[in-house]
Amino acid sequence: MDKIKVIIADDSDFVRDGLNIILNIDDEFDVIGCAANGREAVNMAIKNKADVILMDIQMPEMSGIEATKEIVSRELGKVLILTTFDDYDLVKQAINNGAKGYIMKNHTPDKLKQMIKSIYSGVNVLDEKVFNKFTESLNGCSSNFDETLFTSRELEIIKLVADGLSNKDIAANLFISEGTVKNHISTILEKGGLSHRTQLAVYYLTGKK
Repeated sequence: MDKIKVIIADDSDFVRDGLNIILNIDDEFDVIGCAANGREAVNMAIKNKADVILMDIQMPEMSGIEATKEIVSRELGKVLILTTFDDYDLVKQAINNGAKGYIMKNHTPDKLKQMIKSIYSGVNVLDEKVFNKFTESLNGCSSNFDETLFTSRELEIIKLVADGLSNKDIAANLFISEGTVKNHISTILEKGGLSHRTQLAVYYLTGKK
């Protein structure tokens, strides 16, 4: 099995060195570069395309949000935001710029590796703390969410996605197959002009894409 090629972008030497050690001692990962700012991360990704770019937000020269947009638009790799900031606007900007995940820096090495592998495999991730912050301040569906775009079954599925359920759990809850759930979600994303389920959950809860 090929190793997952990773670029680490963080303006802290301590964080970069720590993540580099954590990942490189694992045979499943290959850290191909470490960047001190967003501009360096973009340039590294251009020279050596990575599978996953671990991206801090607040960095000099070019922020992680800006670098994410550049990397995604050039299809240079999948971006996983790794930060100390759980501000809603930053999460929204990161997702809109194409980040496939948004997690905080307080996770164990094993949890971080699991999330990198999820991103690599095509599964988007949103930190539980960030997700809970959204749901605690909101009461179900936002008034700006356009329910008229979707069927009643699709709305059921959307609500369960926003509640954080996996396709397997949604299937069990609604007594349908996982394949049917997957097909419904694909249709929902297309109707809503959305890229992935994390963006769908944010749209349902906040009314903002």
